Amino acid sequence: MSRCAGATCIHTDLGGARETIPWFSAAYTLAFALGLPTGARLGDIAGRRRVFRAGVVVFAAASLACALAPGAATLIALRAVQGAAAAAVVPQTFGLIRAMYEGGGLTRALGMIGPVMGLSAALGPVLGGVLTRADVFGSSWRAVFLVNLPPAAAVLAASVFLTEDRAPARPRLDLAGTVLAMFGTALVVCPLASGSPGPARWALAAAGAVVLGVFVVHQRRAGRRGRAPLIEPALLRGRAFPAALATSALFFAVMNGVMITVVLHLELGLRDGPLTTGLTLLPWSVGLATGSWAAGTHLVTRYGTRVMHTGIAVLAIGLAAAVLAYRGADPGSYPAALPAALAVAGLGTGLFTPPFFSTALSGVGPRRPARPPVCSTPCSSSAGRSASRSSAASIWGCPATRARRPSRRW
Repeated sequence: MSRCAGATCIHTDLGGARETIPWFSAAYTLAFALGLPTGARLGDIAGRRRVFRAGVVVFAAASLACALAPGAATLIALRAVQGAAAAAVVPQTFGLIRAMYEGGGLTRALGMIGPVMGLSAALGPVLGGVLTRADVFGSSWRAVFLVNLPPAAAVLAASVFLTEDRAPARPRLDLAGTVLAMFGTALVVCPLASGSPGPARWALAAAGAVVLGVFVVHQRRAGRRGRAPLIEPALLRGRAFPAALATSALFFAVMNGVMITVVLHLELGLRDGPLTTGLTLLPWSVGLATGSWAAGTHLVTRYGTRVMHTGIAVLAIGLAAAVLAYRGADPGSYPAALPAALAVAGLGTGLFTPPFFSTALSGVGPRRPARPPVCSTPCSSSAGRSASRSSAASIWGCPATRARRPSRRW
């Protein structure tokens, strides 16, 4: 999110078409989604701690390269490398948690992920805005990437205390399944994230859906033949896990679409600076962290999936309040009630996330490799994040907004 908050400053410095702005974030999330199946399988094969450490090293190196990027195209390519590295890290995190905890302990452990992510989400936009505004040693937006290096070094130092974990039976890398998953997802997401979708782009997205259907058939056939598919076919036979995948994609597409639209409206529409954007998003991040902590540590164990339904209701109230905040503000002026509305929406998101992921993981037995949930559910949510940025590309890439340039106002 900190990169979103500084995206217009990056565009002002590096130049390029207005449509490249969403790609500063979309390149990361798309590569993340495409790389998750392979990242999860590599953890099964080589060991999750080993792959985790390698992913952190590559992520840190890519962050340094992003800070030194000379142009927009180079930065977008390096953001994709960052996303691929994160795709190697995140499945190992979920996989190690899944191997170490069960039942209520698993729910509590997953519940702690929310506050940690919420804390990073809370600090990220503000820290990004402060660093960009401070322009330390003339670094401007480049400091947003350099700030990744100290935490990466700390994570590497702490990772020596992790216990190595891998699949009981060492599987092979499903190259055919990997290619089908990557190709199908790219066909679906790339046309939608490239601007205003036309008939040709919708056709490509439909072709991607067909390829993903072939991927499902391939996974089931591989399972019947005793091979190691990327996704456990048994999870796809019932309704629960496919429903979780569809819900994940839809939920995160909507939420990230809202967030990127708020960012671009503030920085391009109102011409506010990244610090104002970061402070506007701060209540949302605090609400997310608070809701995740409360749900994961107290509410889910007592009320079960009802917490997830409550989270959706609170989120809907927050989004409705955000709409009213915009309607009540004068055109061209800052919607003063927006931060409070985003705080409510963030609280709902936090209440929803822990019970959702624990429900999605509930069908995975303790001896089953961790690849299905850690690959499929975050993959669908990341693909949703990438696709949701197509609306931003369409709105803010139109002629009416191209003439405006973001100011350096707070």
